[in-house]
Amino acid sequence: MNPTEYQFTAEFAKKMDEDDPLAKFRDQFYFPKVNGKQAIYFCGNSLGLQPKTVKSYLDKELSNWENLAVDGHFHGEDAWYYARKKSKPALAEIVGAHTHEVVAMNNLSSNLHFLMVSFYQPTEKRNKILVEAGAFPSDQYMLETQVKFHGLDPESTIIELKPRAGEHNLRTEDILAKIHELGDSLAVVNMAGLQYYTGQLFDIKAITNAAHAVGAYAGFDLAHAAGNASLKLHDWDVDFATWCSYKYMNSGPGNISGIFVHERFAERPDLPRFAGWWGHDEGQRFLMEKGFIPMHGADGWQVANSNVLALAAHQASLDIFQEAGMEKLLAKSEKLTGYLEYLIQEISGKSGILEIITPKDPAERGCQLSLHIHRGGKAVFDEWYSQGVVGDWRNPNVIRLAPTPLYNSFMDVFSFGLILEQSLKKFA
Repeated sequence: MNPTEYQFTAEFAKKMDEDDPLAKFRDQFYFPKVNGKQAIYFCGNSLGLQPKTVKSYLDKELSNWENLAVDGHFHGEDAWYYARKKSKPALAEIVGAHTHEVVAMNNLSSNLHFLMVSFYQPTEKRNKILVEAGAFPSDQYMLETQVKFHGLDPESTIIELKPRAGEHNLRTEDILAKIHELGDSLAVVNMAGLQYYTGQLFDIKAITNAAHAVGAYAGFDLAHAAGNASLKLHDWDVDFATWCSYKYMNSGPGNISGIFVHERFAERPDLPRFAGWWGHDEGQRFLMEKGFIPMHGADGWQVANSNVLALAAHQASLDIFQEAGMEKLLAKSEKLTGYLEYLIQEISGKSGILEIITPKDPAERGCQLSLHIHRGGKAVFDEWYSQGVVGDWRNPNVIRLAPTPLYNSFMDVFSFGLILEQSLKKFA
């Protein structure tokens, strides 16, 4: 949508909502209240809202537990032994994969460690890891300890890419140039798909191609990309990836993660991994014998048996995703975020109070806009919250706002515009 078509009027926002084919999904979520009023919730990049169907999905499994007990593993609808399979079609659609390349399991940081066991096998010559500077702390800690586990020095082994002086975002050509420069010393690129602080969506395909060209693996933390950006992991030839489900996939605080492993590794039992019972060949699992035989595809990286209650909550949201469709969600996301961007620029003008540091090109971002606050600091965030805006403050001076297409409306964005207009007068 051309920015010149946007208008800072209630009539415009109302008409956009009336024409929105996804508008009905808003009523399928619970909204929190701030000061007794329904919040303008722009924090789906931190924790997605609860689908109203979650309770019924959980109640079904609690009933199975109540009535079947241990027999629930193999009897009744959706026997627990195969519980992971139900989420595969939706996950495959969301991340652009085949169903055998994805599985819901564990938590994100755990999955990063398990995947690095397989894909980070440093040698004396090839041991470098490339990551964006300012990666999410959990990723930084994971990389640091993985490197130390192999007896290497994180300071010299982990290569952090910083934006150019005076810029907030990494240029793709700089990422590719660094990969080329590292050459056969590079073992793995392990970056975010979408940078949590700036909101920049990286060119995953180009980065993967460059990594493979020098003989390195390419893996991505998709915590802020899965369910928020167009992903084609299989077609882009990505080696591995993982994500969490409690942000844009609305599965509940700290809920289950998921992984992607490209199908070319499906028949690689020789690939190092930390194995567990649930990754062992399903047909032979209950023979209870020694000798690990990995399951086909991503399932072979499972360790523990499925968390059935977590999967149930996860499925409540995934079913909504499949009904809505990623193509429609992404199309709305671009318009909704574009409208927020338009209002911020229109209202803040040359005030100098805030600056959008997220890339302007819709192809280089998801729905999140990160605002660098130049005057007022956290007081600006607190003022917005007092008016009912739930965003996310990140030290030292960034407010993240994520108008999520599954449940946010154009009227939400317009209402925020009114609050922004009034708040700027206080901090001018």
